[in-house]
Amino acid sequence: MNLSAFIIKRLMNMIPTLLGVMLLVFVLFNWVGGDPAYILAGKIGDPKQIANIRHQLGVDRSYWIQLWIFFKQVCTFDFGRSWSTGELVSDVLLSRVGPTLTIMVPVLILETLLATLFALWVSYVRGSLTDRVVMVICTVAMSISFLVYIIVFQWLFGYRLGWFPVQGWADGFLTNLTRYAPLPVMLAVFVSLSPSLRLYRSFVLEEMNHDYVRTARAKGISERAIMLKHVLRNAAIPILTNVGMALPGLFVGSFLLEVFFSIPGLGREVVESVNRSDFPVIKAITVYLAILTMLANLLVDVLYRWVDPRVTFK
Repeated sequence: MNLSAFIIKRLMNMIPTLLGVMLLVFVLFNWVGGDPAYILAGKIGDPKQIANIRHQLGVDRSYWIQLWIFFKQVCTFDFGRSWSTGELVSDVLLSRVGPTLTIMVPVLILETLLATLFALWVSYVRGSLTDRVVMVICTVAMSISFLVYIIVFQWLFGYRLGWFPVQGWADGFLTNLTRYAPLPVMLAVFVSLSPSLRLYRSFVLEEMNHDYVRTARAKGISERAIMLKHVLRNAAIPILTNVGMALPGLFVGSFLLEVFFSIPGLGREVVESVNRSDFPVIKAITVYLAILTMLANLLVDVLYRWVDPRVTFK
């Protein structure tokens, strides 16, 4: 199967998955989420006011009609207006995705590169004191709460040393990237590096135990060349799989960063939308994350062929 046919087949297979996600989201918001009219009306809302709000929101219609409206919203990528602010949901998401990407893209790139390089290094000196010390440090780092890192980093680099601002966000991309993003990016990379390093180290060590590595050593190829040209290429496949699985999780992990660093991104918008029961915004972000997850998996499958030409599409 060629690449185009493979992509078309995978895109077609995403349709029933997306329908299942839509149905699950609809059920959760309508049977578990409660009636948003009571929250929007406030404590002094009377029955007529609540009924009027329910009619304006459309939640007084039958479930089948609401499900059909939700289906059309997903197909047209038009989720209407926010129940709380009256803004178009599309405008809300477009204005929030920029700050999130400014933080998360550097985190993804730096964390992947550093974890891979360190994994190759500790695998190269496997069994040594350096290897054991690094693994102990990773275990200790993974045992500490993320909130503790936020407090320590803000106090040390923000208040004590004064290298970075603790909170804030500007309108210019370069200003945000060079002034406000470095501290949360450094924090996120530091926290995610330990589990990724341990995982990638296991991938590299597994490849080093295969016969082709012993054959390369018997041919007199240097250990460094074996690590870079042979082991890394084969270990890149599970590494890519892990990156693809972690990609949607980066947006989820941005919640705490954006709240504590006052970054106006998708993470903080989700928290605020949950607090004010702004269901259109929450449903839109949920559907988009599901689509992002499926597209990330497709991209990883395509990259397998680029990393290893022996991989075939079926």
